[in-house]
Amino acid sequence: MTPGELFLQQLLNGLTIGAVYALIALGYTMVYGIIQMINFAHGEVFMVGAYLGLTAVLSFGLATPATGGIARLIIVIGIAAIGCGFLGLLVERVAYRPLRKAPKLSVLITAIGVSFFLQNAVMLGFGAQDRYVPEMLPVRHWGGGTVSITPMQAVIFAVSFLLMLGLQGIVYGTQLGRNMRATAQDPLAAKLMGIPVDRVIAMTFAIGSALAGAGGVLFGVYYSTINFHDGYLTGLKAFTAAVLGGIGNLPGAMLGGLLLGLLEGMAAGYISAQWKNVVAFAVLILVLLLRPRGLLGERLAERA
Repeated sequence: MTPGELFLQQLLNGLTIGAVYALIALGYTMVYGIIQMINFAHGEVFMVGAYLGLTAVLSFGLATPATGGIARLIIVIGIAAIGCGFLGLLVERVAYRPLRKAPKLSVLITAIGVSFFLQNAVMLGFGAQDRYVPEMLPVRHWGGGTVSITPMQAVIFAVSFLLMLGLQGIVYGTQLGRNMRATAQDPLAAKLMGIPVDRVIAMTFAIGSALAGAGGVLFGVYYSTINFHDGYLTGLKAFTAAVLGGIGNLPGAMLGGLLLGLLEGMAAGYISAQWKNVVAFAVLILVLLLRPRGLLGERLAERA
């Protein structure tokens, strides 16, 4: 493989996982933009989405990579997204809403507690060992020479782009989106204007969790294995992506996810796959030191 081909292949690989990071990072940045809270259980919602996808594949016999594989994959993504959306609603209602006026430290500890609860619930339900995710698309490689893209990578790009575009449409083109931006700017004023703030916050959790669930399915099918620990590391990387782009900034979360995936891909190709996690968290440290507001540096509220 020539240096140019290596660069292009790692570019494709990095952007693929970066698109998944971007989907998860959107949940972090939406919740922070609305209520200035870091939901550290969000990574575990992503992990639950991967297991919901696996359960749907096995329960409905959707694993055979034949004609209609993309349609079956979309069905699985939809099931996981809906399930994680309801999980987000439940977590917000049970764990976070009673602490809405509590000190930030109490909410942070609760988020960590929810994270451990979800981890252990999945471990007890599915076992601690890695679970194999059946292939849902034919194994092909498109492209010439040693540089290629697989159908799964193409689907990840397409689904991620459409979901991000749909989120932009919701936030900036619907009444719910206007209510979200008003709540982010001033919750008390929004409530006085008749906006159902609690419902808006709940919907924010639901939408962010649904995106994470979709990302969990894409992650599981792409790597073919999932584990109950996946949400911890991947969630931290997605949080890094949100900080990199600018926490509370939707385009920033997308940009941050793609950039982080790109950096990981280049580190794996030019240094070692074992160093990609080091690169991810080195980026977080550098961003916090040099540009704590991120690359784009706006909060959702400033766009209201």
